[in-house]
Amino acid sequence: MTAFDAGELVGELEVTFDVDVLVGAYPDRDGPPGTPESVLATLAGHRVRAGAVASLRAALFDVRSGNDEVLTLRGTPRTDGAGAADVVPVGTVDLRDPIGAVREIDRLEPLGVRAIRLFPDEQGVEAGFPSVRHVAKRAAASGLVVLTGGDVRRFWQPFSGLDAKVVFLDTHFYHLGDFLVAATDEPGFHTSTRLLNSPDALETVPADRLVFGSRTPHYEPVVPLLRLATSGLAPDEIAAVAGGNARRLFG
Repeated sequence: MTAFDAGELVGELEVTFDVDVLVGAYPDRDGPPGTPESVLATLAGHRVRAGAVASLRAALFDVRSGNDEVLTLRGTPRTDGAGAADVVPVGTVDLRDPIGAVREIDRLEPLGVRAIRLFPDEQGVEAGFPSVRHVAKRAAASGLVVLTGGDVRRFWQPFSGLDAKVVFLDTHFYHLGDFLVAATDEPGFHTSTRLLNSPDALETVPADRLVFGSRTPHYEPVVPLLRLATSGLAPDEIAAVAGGNARRLFG
C-alpha cells in the first residue's frame, strides 16, 4: 500500500490523544533515535494532536534524568505551526527497585504527573514479583493512570481489586478474550489499539475501554490509524477511542 493509499483510507481521522509515545532509543536494536523533535514531528505528520510521552532513558538507564527530560517537553512548540503541542509527561519507574519507584512517584506527583509507565519486559520483571503489586497499590491510591507493557494474561493480576486505572499497552488480538474476562469486574481496565491487528478486533472491545496507542516512533503510526479508520465503529465511538477515553482517564 502506498502512502497515498493509506492517506486516502485514513481520511480526516484525527487522534486527539495517543497514550503510547516514547522518546529515546533502544540500545540493543535498530531504530530511530527518538529525539523529542523527531517524535513530535511524526505525531504532527499523522494528525496526532497530543501524546502521553515516556522516556526510554528512564526505563533503561537513569530514572530521574529521563523523567526530567520528559517534563521539559510540556509546551514544546509544534513542528506543524499549529501552536503548542499537548505533550502529557508520563513518569517512568524502575520495577527492579520498588522502594525507589515509589519515591519517584512521590517526587513526580507534585510536579503534575498523572500517569506512570511500566516497562516490565525491558526491566526483566514478571507479573508475580512483589514489586509490581507494590507499585500498583501506590498508583491506585493516588488515582494515577498506569500504562503498562507485558502480557495482559499475567499483568492484569497485580492490578486486580485496587480500583486501578490501567491501560494494557501490549494486548494482542489473540489475548483479547483474556482481557475482556479480566476487565469484566475492573472498570478501570483499558487496552491500547496497537496490537489489535484487525478492524474486527476493535469492534470486539467495548468502545469505552479502547484507547489509541501507536508507540511512536518505534512502530509505524499509520497502522493503528488505518485499523481505526476502517473499523465498523460509529463516529462517536471512533472519537472516543481516538482520544476521548484517554482524556477521561487522565482527567
